Amino acid sequence: MSTLLYFVVMAAAFMGLPYVLHGVHVDGWVPAFVGALILAIVNTVVKPILFVLTLPFTLLTLGLFLLVLNALMLSLTDWLVAGIKLDGFGTTFVAALLLSLVGMVWKGATKEEKKKVA
Repeated sequence: MSTLLYFVVMAAAFMGLPYVLHGVHVDGWVPAFVGALILAIVNTVVKPILFVLTLPFTLLTLGLFLLVLNALMLSLTDWLVAGIKLDGFGTTFVAALLLSLVGMVWKGATKEEKKKVA
């Protein structure tokens, strides 16, 4: 159930992006949900491969290249989902930062405490 709620929150974040960034266009709730799902799939399948391939850049930039990698994943999502349009890499970069922030806040707010075994 929490996974479904996560996708709802991310879809709502997709719907809120056009109000914050002028270069983001989302055509409705269906593209927002599809975008959240595709972004999760891209982050699960493609991002680890690109992480390994770009590891030298990531180490050289002390991890800051991961922000660019997040923007590339969002750009790939933009390319795959018909109802989402991002104008330019700068807009994509800021949108990826905002979506990451929403995801981190949601994960932190819904984190379950681990039970200690005595």
